[in-house]
Amino acid sequence: MAAATLTDQQWDELDEFRASTRDARVFRNATIILMSRGGRSKSDIAQTLGCSSATVDNIRASYRDRGIAGLTPASPPGRVSRATPEYLAAIRQAITTPPQDLGYGFSVWSVNRLRQHLKRQTGIELSDDQFRRILHREGFSFQRPKHTMKGKRDEAEHDRAKLELRDLKKSPERRT
Repeated sequence: MAAATLTDQQWDELDEFRASTRDARVFRNATIILMSRGGRSKSDIAQTLGCSSATVDNIRASYRDRGIAGLTPASPPGRVSRATPEYLAAIRQAITTPPQDLGYGFSVWSVNRLRQHLKRQTGIELSDDQFRRILHREGFSFQRPKHTMKGKRDEAEHDRAKLELRDLKKSPERRT
């Protein structure tokens, strides 16, 4: 790409586009075009940005063909995720609903319990790893649930027993 192929307006658009992106690949691609306008060689650009000369050629060609849109990498090929927008909505709905309200005998969702619940609700089964990736991508965090008897025991009796135990620990040992 020769240095004279970008107008000042194109330069400004590219620079603004580069500054507004959060994707490192898009930033690098825009930088390749801007460095090319500055008259830097293909090998110099590749060495400076830590990419191959072929990458510089590919980005230049993509920019020539498609403009700024050519700087955004295409989605990689592959199967479309089974996690449909309806499934993602079902995740949000289930997470915000206590399991006991849905008829379960536990009070805290675990990743596996939530995944099994959604399988029954939606008919979509995901692997444990894929389900965890989706939860993370959707902004949910998860930990192993801490199972306690709180809420299932008689709290007054539990407090009385704790006090009795404390008193026994403090009193001198009686041997008979």
